[in-house]
Order: sequence, then C-alpha cells, then structure tokens
Amino acid sequence: MFTFIASIIILILGYVFYGKFVEKVFVIKDSNETPAIAMEDGVDYIPMSWPRIFLIQFLNIAGLGPIFGAIAGALWGPAAFLWIVLGCIFAGATHDYFSGMLSIRHKGTSVSEIVGIYLGDRAKQVMRVFSVVLLVLVGVVFIKGPAGLLSNITGIQATIWVGIIIAYYLLATVLPVDKLIGKIYPLFGASLLIMAVGIGVGIIAKGYTIPEITLANLHPKGTSIFPFLFITIACGAISGFHATQSPLMARCVRKEREGRRVFYGSMIAEGIIALIWAAAAMAFFGGTDGLAATLGNGGPAVAVNEISRTLLGTVGGVLALLGVVACPITSGDTAFRSARLVIADAINFKQDKTANRFMVAIPLFIVGIALTQINFGIIWRYFSWSNQTLAMIVLWASAAYLAKNKKLHWICTVPATFMTGVTTAYILQAEEGFKLAAGLSNSVGILTAVAFLGIFLVKSKKDHSVKQEKVTA
Repeated sequence: MFTFIASIIILILGYVFYGKFVEKVFVIKDSNETPAIAMEDGVDYIPMSWPRIFLIQFLNIAGLGPIFGAIAGALWGPAAFLWIVLGCIFAGATHDYFSGMLSIRHKGTSVSEIVGIYLGDRAKQVMRVFSVVLLVLVGVVFIKGPAGLLSNITGIQATIWVGIIIAYYLLATVLPVDKLIGKIYPLFGASLLIMAVGIGVGIIAKGYTIPEITLANLHPKGTSIFPFLFITIACGAISGFHATQSPLMARCVRKEREGRRVFYGSMIAEGIIALIWAAAAMAFFGGTDGLAATLGNGGPAVAVNEISRTLLGTVGGVLALLGVVACPITSGDTAFRSARLVIADAINFKQDKTANRFMVAIPLFIVGIALTQINFGIIWRYFSWSNQTLAMIVLWASAAYLAKNKKLHWICTVPATFMTGVTTAYILQAEEGFKLAAGLSNSVGILTAVAFLGIFLVKSKKDHSVKQEKVTA
C-alpha cells in the first residue's frame, strides 16, 4: 500500500518540479504566436482552452494503453511501479512535452517533419513511412477489437460494427477538430479519469493487499524484466504513439506556457492511470499467478471487466464497457486523423478544404478496410516494439534540438540512450524478432546504446565547433 501511494505522490511531484525544470530548459516564449493563432483555419488549427485540450490530449494518448499495458506489466510484480514512475517522469512526459512543443515551434507540423529537421532528410523519409504504417495499424486494430466486443454484446455481426466504426472514423478524420473530437473527447477523457479513481479507491477501501516494492522478478513464466517489461508497459511510461498525437493539439494551444499542462501533464495523468491498474491487477487476483490465469482465460479485457464490476457494481460495468469499447475507438480515429496530417505535411497539401481532406483520407481508409480482413495476431506483436522505437527516435531528435541550441540535452539524451538499448535488445531476443540468447541480445543492446550516444556526442561537438568557426570568420 505504501509503495502505491508513494508512487502516485512522486508522479505528482515529478510534474510540479521536474516538469518545471524541463520547461525551463526548453525556454517557453509566450510572446511567440502559436500556430493556433497564426494559422487558424477552422479545421485543424483552432484555438481552444487548455483544460479542454488537456482532456483531448489525455484521451488521444491513453486509449487502452495505460490499462491493458499496465495489467500485462503487473505480471512482473511491483517492479512495474518503478518503471511507470521513473519512465513517466524522466522519459515519457519529457518525450511528450518535446514532441508537442517542437511541433508548436514548427507551425504544428507532424513528428516525421520534426525528426527530419533535427536528424536529417533520410531520417525524415523513414519516419514518414514508419509513422503512417504505425498509425494505420493502430487504427485498424482499434476497429477490429471494439467491433468484436460489440458483436459479442449485441449479437449483431462484427462486419456491421466494422462498417459503423469506419464511418465514424471517416467523420472524425475530416471534420474540423472542434466539431466532433473537441466535443466528445473531454467527456470520455473525464470518464476514464473517474473510472481509474474509482478503481483505486475501491481497491484500498475493500482491503485488498497491494504488494510493496521489490526488485524480484515475479513473472510466472520467469520472463526477464529487461527488456520485456519496458516494452510491455508502453503508454503508461513512454510511448512513441504519443508523438504522433501531440501535433494535433499543438495546433490548438493558445500560449506556450500551456504546453507543460497539456503535454507533460497528460502523460503524468496517464502514468497515474497505469499505476492504479497495475496495483489493482496485482491485488485483485491475489498475485501474479492469479493474474496470469485470468489473462490466459480471456485477456486484459476480462480482467478489466471483472475488476470494475466487483469494485464499482453496475456503474463499474458501464465504465468498463466504455473503457474497452470507447477508448480504443477514440485512439483509432485520431490515429487516422494523424496519418492524414502526416501525409498532407509530407506532400505540402493544404487541408483547409473538405475535398482535400477526403482526397487524403479515402485512400487511407481503403487500405484500412483491406487490412481488417487480415489476421493481426502476428503483425500486432510488432506494435509495442515499433511504438518504443518511435519514442527513441523522437527523443534523439529532441536531444539534437537541445544540443543545437546549446541547452541541457542530457534530459533527452539519457532516456534516448536507455530506450535504444531496450528496443535493440528486445527485437534481437523476442520470439517475433531474431530469437537470440538473452545474454547476447542484451549485450548487443547495451553496446548499441553506447554507440548511439558516442555518435551523438561526437556529432554535437563537431556541429558546435563548425558554428564557432563560422562566427569567428
């Protein structure tokens, strides 16, 4: 119990102190006119209040990630608490802040364009393809999942629900951001927060035992903590998907000082959600063995439903349904919207006209509809790795921005180096990767991380020397 409560307090303090430090390193300038004001177009660039943007951003980045990922990560025991807290404060929230603020500084542009500015054209081209593929995969899987669940509940064929969800996605992708997303997302975001608070209070009030911190690996199958825990709990600690979502709200922020609340703050809120669900999963099922049995008999959706109904009764059942249906849908629609903006930015195709938005969106949805017919059982395993790899790239781009501007780049360099080691070790060791021995893959991962760090430091020093020479000349 003490570890759980202390973890939440530390996350909040992380926002107050480290978030302020990150903001100070970045150096906000409220005198700058944000893209929402300078480029207002009534479609994507629309000024909105920061509380409204916060709830939209929170739901955009959250979805089911901090619930399902945290429940799966709870199989390792309280070690998950450490990753959520430290990862969220020093990696995830910092990553989200820079992905949002750099977008604001560059006219609300997409993450692939930002990466190109600071890591070069080759990285930009890779990121354009990488991010669009990732976003379409997210959108498609978040069609099939909710459609299947709704089919089980209502008895209506899943294909019909697929059609309904796709129709909604298309509207959410092309309509002005304040017409649909801006109206319903704050409500869903608030519901997700209320649901988590209710679960947290219920676990404590009903006397469930939340385990205290231990570094012991409690995974029933003995799966190693490194790198698997750091890939499994993505959205609750750090997630590259967030970098694709931040530009959506970067186009709506009215003042730069709102960035810490919207971007850093929403990630901290997601970390709290992840902590609550990790604690609930460990406590409710009597330990990691009981949790493993439940996950093996229906997956995290069953665990969410059982916990919610037991702790919150009928209301919990409704909230659980909202969580496992509405949350993935609200991540799927913004995934397609983000894909539209990435493509439009890449080809410099203005999106102020409805016809232009449909010209980009319709081909995306044709591909998405075709992909719903494919079994994603194997392909989706790559998502978590792709997600963390994207986060790693964005952190390196942020570090490059800081180094270029003679600022404290280590706040991004350190988590970028760590995530380089994690993603490299994982793909070398995982079943869906190269299946190498743990010792070898972890060693290569660490060496790769050190190599990346060395290359970055050498290049940063060289660029700095060139600048000095130009100034002297």
